[in-house]
Amino acid sequence: MELHDVWFVLIAVLWTGYFFLEGFDFGVGVLTKLLARNRPEKRVLINTIGPVWDGNEVWLLTAGGATFAAFPEWYATLFSGFYLPLLVILVCLIVRGVAFEYRVKRPEENWQRNWETAIFWTSLIPAFLWGVAFGNIVHGVKIDRDLEYVGSVWDLLNPYALLGGLVTLTLFTFHGTVFTALKTVGEIRERARALALRVGLATAVLALVFLVWTQAHSGNGKSLVALVAAVAALVAALVANQAGRESWSFALSGVTIVAAVAMLFLTLFPNVMPSTLNADWSLTVTNASSSPYTLKIMTWLAVIATPVVLLYQGWTYWVFRKRIGTQHLADAAH
Repeated sequence: MELHDVWFVLIAVLWTGYFFLEGFDFGVGVLTKLLARNRPEKRVLINTIGPVWDGNEVWLLTAGGATFAAFPEWYATLFSGFYLPLLVILVCLIVRGVAFEYRVKRPEENWQRNWETAIFWTSLIPAFLWGVAFGNIVHGVKIDRDLEYVGSVWDLLNPYALLGGLVTLTLFTFHGTVFTALKTVGEIRERARALALRVGLATAVLALVFLVWTQAHSGNGKSLVALVAAVAALVAALVANQAGRESWSFALSGVTIVAAVAMLFLTLFPNVMPSTLNADWSLTVTNASSSPYTLKIMTWLAVIATPVVLLYQGWTYWVFRKRIGTQHLADAAH
């Protein structure tokens, strides 16, 4: 296997890790409107992800940085062609981080309610737009002979990509719902389990249509295996949720995300951005990659740094592993 193939796989792993971790993170943000009935319950939801949300976003930074270094042509075409949606995502992530930190700076109800509303919208919008972006990457976009995107932002809002956005939004919300059931106690835990069933069924329908469409368009034998694994894991997650096995339900919803993202990258390879104008103009792992020397240096750095990051993040989740409820909140309003 060539180094550019290795880095394609590594970037796929980074995006998978990001969607697994930030997926439930976004989902909990959406639940602040869908599940929480009062301010204490919103505080409980936010506290479940409070210690880990910023660590989850490190995966996005790493995936973007790895793409820039390993596949500069891919990075340039992607960020120039998808400039507006990626800018919206970036602004949402900035506002979301500020909202987490500033929500508790003042005790006034309006102040906290406004920041909680910001958390909801800045969780929902990126969860949707990531699906739109990856839908376009997999399905193909207008790339000319100079390897540049020549379409408009409206070309990105096609039915396949919009369906992909709905899939990521519902899947992340389901992932966040089972995470909430895993991390909370009392009434909010029971309502999270009930909501997980409804969201999970909607997710199953949308995901099945999207994945079958993907397989029919550009699938292969390996992607078909990933499709079956994603659907089976989602069904198993719903069964585990109904049985009250929150840990299994969360793990299986995570497997669903892993298998679905794996399917997208399996259908994409060896392309990184297919061209709908001419297949010969597509960006591939070969024509979009950096030099072998650059990839070699990056590989050694990844071998050294990755275990450290994984150990630290795993330790963070272990420290904050206990369930919480409204009874665990501090008495002070802020």
